[in-house]
Order: sequence, then structure tokens, then C-alpha cells
Amino acid sequence: MAAKLRVKPTSFANYENILQKHILPALGNKRFSALQTHDIDQFVLQKLHHGRLNGKGGLSPKYVRDIMTVYRSIERYAVQEYGIKSTHFTMPKSEKKALDVLNPDERKRLEQYLLQHLDRMNLGILLCLFTGLRIGELCGLTWGDIDFSHGMLSVNRTVQRINKHGSSEVIIGSPKSQSSIRIVPIPAFLLELLAKRKETDEKYLLSSTLQPIEPRLMQYRFKKILKDCNIRSVPFHMLQHTYATVCIAIGFDPKTLSELLGHKDASITLNRYVHASMEMKQEYVSRLQLTA
Repeated sequence: MAAKLRVKPTSFANYENILQKHILPALGNKRFSALQTHDIDQFVLQKLHHGRLNGKGGLSPKYVRDIMTVYRSIERYAVQEYGIKSTHFTMPKSEKKALDVLNPDERKRLEQYLLQHLDRMNLGILLCLFTGLRIGELCGLTWGDIDFSHGMLSVNRTVQRINKHGSSEVIIGSPKSQSSIRIVPIPAFLLELLAKRKETDEKYLLSSTLQPIEPRLMQYRFKKILKDCNIRSVPFHMLQHTYATVCIAIGFDPKTLSELLGHKDASITLNRYVHASMEMKQEYVSRLQLTA
């Protein structure tokens, strides 16, 4: 209950799902004070090798880390409130995956398709590609959030579908963190396209009504567009990765980019996006010359 008071509803729903589906079925019938480090290490290994709810294999190290983060929070509360002895389990190592982005040819095909089929939802996808908005932020964008006189948009809310107690619901809330509440400049060509479709401030950009479109519908649309463009199937958030990578390639400094993306600090941006392509490396190396 304490967590419910300090985290967003989406986070609490995620914690609750982890508790109900993974932690309680395995550990719920054991006395908390009797659990030893060995018991929790075995729980971690079981999740890594056989943790899928359908019984077909293990969970990813990243998701097991999420499970153990929830467990650790529960354990810390028990240590503080009831004085039990804490365990020292081993957190699974999460391997860092190489960042994947749309290549220049894929970007060109996607841009051309969106421009040739420019309805509200396709305009929204184009907006993400050139502003780095997350899918929930796009769905929460109203016409009143766009400042046409200064060429900027304000990120003030996000739309998410959360699962709890076997059902789901769409909620409109604040962005994922305080740094995610931000102002983002819009490229001039895109501002012109938006101006041609402008409606009243209260209406959502994607739906043109007083109710937002939910992210799942945008994901379906995006996958269909990729298929129509003969582009490999990729998740929607790759648009943000692509935006960030292009920005770095054309000379954005990490601090500026981190603020545009709504990151807490520039180190997140540096660690996630500042990876030189082979073309960039070759360009830099070609500048090396013998001393005259």
C-alpha cells in the first residue's frame, strides 16, 4: 500500500502484476523470516530458466531484474518494520543489447509513405520521427499543446493501458518523470503540415475528438505501415531511437538531446544513443594524415 502512495498508477499496476504472477506463487506460502539467500538465488535461477507463465522457457534477465527489484522493495520494508534479516541474493546480469534503428533507406521509405498518405495518425507518426515523442506522449497530445507562433509543442501528459486484476483500462496521466514534461521545437515543414489540420485546443491531435486514441491502436497502425512499406517489423519506440541517432549524427550535443528526449540527465542519452556508426568512424579516420 505504501508503494501506491508514491508511484504512478501504471508503475503500481506493474508491481502488482509481478507480485501476483511471479513472487506470490513461488514464495507466498513461505515465512518471510525463514527465507535465506540460497532460497532467493534459486528463485532467480528458476525464473531465468523456467519462468515463463506458459511454461515454455525462461524470462529475460531484464524482466527477472524487474521482478527482483519488487522483491527487494518488499524485503526492505520487512527489514525496517519487522526486523527480519535481509538476504544478499545475486541480481541477474542484464546484457546490454545493441541499439537498433531504422537505416537511411528505411527512413526514406517511411517518410515518403507517411507524406503520401497524410491522415491524422500518419502525421502523428511523422511527428514522432522528427521530435522523438514516445507513443503515449503522442496519444496524449492535444492541439492546445502546439504553439504555432513559436514552433514548439509541450509534453504534458501520456496515455497508457494498464493491466490489473485480470482486466485493463486506459488512463491519461503525467509523463513518466518530471524531466519528461518538456517543450520540444518542431521542424518548420512539419509545423506547416500541422497548421493545415489544426482544430480546437481541447481536441486530441490523433483522434480529433475529446477522447484520445490509445497506444495499442497506434502500434497496430504502425505495424501495418511498415508492412506496406516493405520495412522489417520493429517496435514503435524505434522511432525515438532513430530520431536520437540522427540527431547525434548531425551534430546535436548530448545535453541538448537529453532535454529534447525528456531524459533525467545526459548520461542516459550518452549511454543509450551515442554510438558512432561505421560510416562516422571511417569519416573521422580518413582525416588522419602524416605530419607535414
